[in-house]
Amino acid sequence: MAMRLIEIGVMLMVVLMIFGVVLSHVEDATEKVVNAEKTNNMEKLTSEVMDNLINNPGEPENWNEYRQGTPGLAIINEAGLVIPNSVSYSKLIALGKDYDKLVHEQMFSSKIHSSLELKPHESSIASVKLGEYGEGEDMYSLTRLVKCDFYKHYVLKDFRNDGKCDKNHPQDESSCDYFKVFPGNLRKSDYYLLIDDGEMEDLEYIVETTRMVKAPSWQTPTSSRIYLNDMVNFYDDDHAIVFIHLNRPDAKAVLVSVPKDFDEGFLEYDYFRTNECELVMTAWH
Repeated sequence: MAMRLIEIGVMLMVVLMIFGVVLSHVEDATEKVVNAEKTNNMEKLTSEVMDNLINNPGEPENWNEYRQGTPGLAIINEAGLVIPNSVSYSKLIALGKDYDKLVHEQMFSSKIHSSLELKPHESSIASVKLGEYGEGEDMYSLTRLVKCDFYKHYVLKDFRNDGKCDKNHPQDESSCDYFKVFPGNLRKSDYYLLIDDGEMEDLEYIVETTRMVKAPSWQTPTSSRIYLNDMVNFYDDDHAIVFIHLNRPDAKAVLVSVPKDFDEGFLEYDYFRTNECELVMTAWH
């Protein structure tokens, strides 16, 4: 009888051990399935959020001015059309100022942590980082190639793309354009001719206004940033037409008008052109 009880006890212990091993495997398998599902959901949601940001300007389109509404980063061009796969710098900065509310809470429903980084290609511009930065085994990173602007909305003329002015020099050997300016404009804004560093060698320019008595001569730039306010003469008129000529066709140069308090550290050609960039979103639970 005692031997029989011992055998039953041993059998029960073996059964319990087997049951424990099976249960452990089941729990491990279940945890793996749950984790895989969480990862798949995170990757899917991250991809949806990213694609929505770069293909949607937001609702309303100027949400970044009030930091309200549904955020989007896509650029709207001069024709009022949305540029797919694009990032507006001003909207990106607005997103960063309230990233937790707009992205973590609104887009990810407080379930997923994330960060964004904009990396310009072939440019002197440093990358821009937004959001949280964490560590974990379940981190997921997604990259999209995008068109990005920085301060392009301050550009009045782009000498690579804009029209030619009607002056007596070969149009196929030069770049030129003109703009109208009032005294009040100069009190509120600073005008600059910004030149790409690679264009500086052998480049010459002329700045002239209407009613000039003596024709100006070609000048060699001593800086890639030429301040124009002091070169504008109104004489007895209430406005002036300013002509800018460059001795190179399709020159990499832009005419910009920026606010008086604009940070001079950003007065570089690269900040005022459309850049090729990478937008990287990293997400984790």
